[in-house]
Amino acid sequence: MTSLTRMPSAVAKINYILDRIDFVKLKKLAQAIPLIFMAAPVLAQQTETPQTIEKIEITGSSIKRVADEGALPIQVISREEIARSGITSAEQLVANIAANGNGGTNLASQVGIQLSTESRNNNGNSSANLRGLGASNTLVLLNGRRVSLHGAKGYAVDLNSIPLGAVERVEVLKDGASSLYGTDAIAGVINFIMRKDFQGVEATALADITQDGGGNIMRIQALGGWGDLRKDRFNVVASVTYDEQSELKGSQRSFSNGNQPERGLSTDTVGTPFATQTGRAGSALGASYLLPGSTQAYTRANLLSFQNNCASIPGMAQYEYILNDFAAARYGCTFDTGSTSVLMQPNKRVNFVGRATFAFSPSHTGFVEAVAAQSIANKTFEPLQLTTTGTLANAWYPVNGPYYQDLSAFIPTFDKTKPIAYRWRCSPCGPRETETTTDSFRILGGMEGALTGTWDYKVGLSVGESKSDSILGGGYFYTAGLISALGSGKINPWSKDGSQTAEATALLAAASANGQRLFGGKSTLFQIDGTVTGEVMKLPAGPLAAAVGFDFREESYVFSDGSITTNPIFQAPFDPSFSKVSRKIGAVFAETVIPLAKGLEATVAVRHDNYSDFGGTTNPKVSFRWAPSNAMLFRGSYGTGFRAPSFFQVYGASSESPVPGNIADPVLCPLNPNNPVFCAIRPNTRGGGNPDLKPESSKQWSLGAVFSPIKDLTATIDVWEIKREDLIYELTAQQVVANFTTFPNSFVRSADGTLTGPGAYIQAGYVNADGDITRGIDLNLQYGMPLAGGRLTASLDGTYIDSHKERVFATQEYTEFVGQWSTRSIFPRWKHTLGFTYSQGTWSGTVSQRYVHSYKDELPYGPPPAGYVDTVKAYSTFDISARYNGFKNLILRGGIKNIFNTDPPFTAHNYDFAGGAGWDPRVADPRGRAFTLSATYKF
Repeated sequence: MTSLTRMPSAVAKINYILDRIDFVKLKKLAQAIPLIFMAAPVLAQQTETPQTIEKIEITGSSIKRVADEGALPIQVISREEIARSGITSAEQLVANIAANGNGGTNLASQVGIQLSTESRNNNGNSSANLRGLGASNTLVLLNGRRVSLHGAKGYAVDLNSIPLGAVERVEVLKDGASSLYGTDAIAGVINFIMRKDFQGVEATALADITQDGGGNIMRIQALGGWGDLRKDRFNVVASVTYDEQSELKGSQRSFSNGNQPERGLSTDTVGTPFATQTGRAGSALGASYLLPGSTQAYTRANLLSFQNNCASIPGMAQYEYILNDFAAARYGCTFDTGSTSVLMQPNKRVNFVGRATFAFSPSHTGFVEAVAAQSIANKTFEPLQLTTTGTLANAWYPVNGPYYQDLSAFIPTFDKTKPIAYRWRCSPCGPRETETTTDSFRILGGMEGALTGTWDYKVGLSVGESKSDSILGGGYFYTAGLISALGSGKINPWSKDGSQTAEATALLAAASANGQRLFGGKSTLFQIDGTVTGEVMKLPAGPLAAAVGFDFREESYVFSDGSITTNPIFQAPFDPSFSKVSRKIGAVFAETVIPLAKGLEATVAVRHDNYSDFGGTTNPKVSFRWAPSNAMLFRGSYGTGFRAPSFFQVYGASSESPVPGNIADPVLCPLNPNNPVFCAIRPNTRGGGNPDLKPESSKQWSLGAVFSPIKDLTATIDVWEIKREDLIYELTAQQVVANFTTFPNSFVRSADGTLTGPGAYIQAGYVNADGDITRGIDLNLQYGMPLAGGRLTASLDGTYIDSHKERVFATQEYTEFVGQWSTRSIFPRWKHTLGFTYSQGTWSGTVSQRYVHSYKDELPYGPPPAGYVDTVKAYSTFDISARYNGFKNLILRGGIKNIFNTDPPFTAHNYDFAGGAGWDPRVADPRGRAFTLSATYKF
């Protein structure tokens, strides 16, 4: 595997990324940008009077206006606020936004095997997830324009590609915006706005070190700017940032513990480092066995369990058959996979941002902007669990093997003349590793300026790409070599310390797939857009402002797996390849602000998109703003939204993987009650793309008020609701089984009529579900006051979720998810960030809190133990930081994150369907107390 301990210089990285640019599209860009600039002299012949009040474009509207106008709820996060909070990545920033949902979209949630197609190719990717409606429903912009989607994931922007160190501010639109931006904006928009018109040279170094080790973060950045746009008529700004996050292992945090049966948590696996024999017809154990005086059929048998000694091997424990509702495994052992996992992936990133701006006249400017990034993430999790069935059916332990385990002393029916079927956590195989490299870039050229005294324009043309490549490291093996090694009997599945002979080690090494390509994906974007905005006429209550524009883009995606049919790799998480697919989208949109009376205005917007693969859609939006006084403002909106299915959701090839967790055959289990052969099975499930998917649509509204009863106090409250229909939903095998009568043709059986024989599977995958409804309240408070010669400011950003209910079929009742554990997003009732900052002279200090409300925990499969608490406690952490700028040209910052070293709250969940063992990375930060220090020097 490529080492993560070295990374070439930033210049080499940038050259490497630029070498991979699609030069066909770059040629188009190079031809078009001069055309844009050639128009400047013509436009510049018009003379305009400079405006005394600068108007800017706010996210969510194409009409330029004074910044404090507008009718939509927008949260603005400044560069100083980001630095003050000790935030070091775009992922951390988005996680601190109260309106962002708690889904598995961060790096800490992507440990272990990714079970769903949505998350399997998510290696190294972090995504925004406003309202908890999924990453594909949040539009992420860079300087107001789209960037390429993640090369492997293919349906969301990778936050690791955002150069946070070069960000001037972030605008978060907490309202649907399909009427302006088109698809992906149902839940809202996050717009990262880069620093512009900077002069000088600025260097920053930052360290974020955890007290308990692991998960440390480092950053170095250089920012330079030359030229005053007003005086020199040009400005060039460039920034290079290098970030590194080190690995955080489960063994470094005590809360990462999957064996806590007294609290309702135990791993549901008998794949242990000291192997468990399993029931199979023709094996020494047979399909199942009985013990004298018992009618219970057992299918698991571990020597250490019979000896009451499972815990003699680190990480192992007695299988909790009551808690897991699997009596057939009464005499098995279990293994805490969480203790061997990585809680936070090591990640290295380099980002480059460059922008050159030239003023052709006081009213017309042209610019070229380049953004490039590379991210390298290493994913490590527990060793393979080997079960000698299916693909490994010929790998049973032979009778003549030197380590043959005879259990006839415990099981009277044990037949030692037959080979052994077993389930084994192959610790000698080593942890499974993948390394994913994602390269991305965007090159943008454009012009903006004034056409007349009241009309402005902007045009832009861009090309972008995100390309991901992943390779396998240790822990993966070619199937044929693995079968041969296991079937030889020379590998010992019952070694108490995991040691093997030199011959056995050599057999595993010869079968290793280290270095084999896992997948490669590439997403590209070509876009040209333009907008004209200005005043149409004067009305008694003010000017009637309008904007019209167009947006044309071409998106493409290609995915290729690294699987090889001549020598396949065992259980590598391959998704089948599909050839390059693309779509063209053409859109026109219009927006107008109508002043109805003094302090009262209405905004009407509409956008029509035409997709080459889905046809046309029109999405309107109306909003109002009423300010009866300077101390009070009321606002509201109603609109529709639209999201096209991702390429992967439509074109992804079908693939199979084992069902996680035991299920009951809906036909054979009722005929054979309590028989684990039919009632506790793990068949294969088949998923993949669905070419018959329809786009999602939405209807949403918001109603809010802004109050400023006293000087320097502002309070906003917004009530909102989003209703989605034709929701693109990935059905699990469990849902198909639970709705057996709805999907009778989704059960493909083998020749013997079972779901576990050759060729059998359960068809799941993407469908258009009926939909969901999400409703809540956003609250924001800002207050400032003079205090003891300085100034105290306070802020609160909170979101209350009243309801999130969804259903797959229109004939079903809605299921409420607020305050409940879920495999997808968790919807806590309340989230907030709270901060207090005191500034005086060259000093300032900040105390902040992040809070996530409690929610109902996941229930054990079987009866919970006495004293079981069914609630995941609230998660609250406090940070403190200080800033000093008393030295010339130097700013020093330091702080402590998670002052009280608060652990994530306990949850009785362990990895299957979602990340975390005893804790939930969708809610909590595993790093614990950390110390930050940064220095910024301006030359």
